[in-house]
Amino acid sequence: MTASTVSLFPFDQYWWFYLAFTAAVLLLLVMDLGLFHRKAHSVSFSEAGTWVFVWVSLALLFCYGLYAYSLHTFANDARLLAIPNFNPAASARQVALEFLTGYVLEESLSVDNMFVFVVVFGFFGIPQQFQHRVLFFGILGALIFRALFIALGSALLQFQWTILIFGAILIITGVKMMFSSDAAIDPEHNKALRLIRRFVPITPTLHGPRFFITENGKHFGTPLLLCLVFLELTDILFAVDSVPAIFGVTREPLIVFTSNIFAILGLRSLFFLLAGAVHLFHLLKYGLSIVLIFVGLKMVWLNKLFDGHFPILLSLGIILGVIAASIGLSLLFPKPPDEPLPESAPGK
Repeated sequence: MTASTVSLFPFDQYWWFYLAFTAAVLLLLVMDLGLFHRKAHSVSFSEAGTWVFVWVSLALLFCYGLYAYSLHTFANDARLLAIPNFNPAASARQVALEFLTGYVLEESLSVDNMFVFVVVFGFFGIPQQFQHRVLFFGILGALIFRALFIALGSALLQFQWTILIFGAILIITGVKMMFSSDAAIDPEHNKALRLIRRFVPITPTLHGPRFFITENGKHFGTPLLLCLVFLELTDILFAVDSVPAIFGVTREPLIVFTSNIFAILGLRSLFFLLAGAVHLFHLLKYGLSIVLIFVGLKMVWLNKLFDGHFPILLSLGIILGVIAASIGLSLLFPKPPDEPLPESAPGK
């Protein structure tokens, strides 16, 4: 038995941690919508920047708290101390770095979603003052679906062959993203939206921030509802890539769950901060594709070269470096004005 084969946070002992973390997240979301964004309004650049700072600060504070808690707990856990050569301090640092790497990875991949957000909000004609409301409820759905994906991934990764499959999926996705064209998204032909229209009549125009209205005793959905459903479907597709990717960084479901959630929480503010400039990052898809290929290679090959675990600090450096380079090169070598700007998520 080694530290790499034993779960540091087994669910039967840390179920309360998941419950407390989820309750804290729900409380933050309630305060967000019920207190800070109770009135629909357009989110300004300065307001978005402030909230990006708040969410990133909370993630970093949680990272430090997780390190301090792990250091104290590991040093007093007889189950872990019985493992030969187990080092509580080194393991606590590993936990913190895995959380930070997972957070950076998920936040970077979530930038890809913004291309979709821009197109979908434009397609459905959602004014800026209602976009925050759509993204708020979209996050609630994303929390549920991500939790389900993480639970499923955690169960499947108990088998070695699934690790190779997940790694292969990431490599294939990365290569596909790198060489695919920026195909336009057409929500109008989405089968799920057609199905919703068949069972729920949709009004031709918006009715303020409402998803449903009642007229003459009949219930109708609004375009705001269709926009929300489409964004939820898009998030499920993105989760197919992002959840396996973070399992390439850590096998601890608790770290996967918390880092994933923090990345999702900061996505709305990041969208309002970068929405007007997201088209400038035309080389980002190449950076993201390299990151996915790298994480996939970790799962199928690189980890084996380093006795089962590729150095997490080196992983963090590679991911940060590649993303920063792709953004920097995008700004240094802007897309010529005669070329069409991306209208959708790269490679999707």
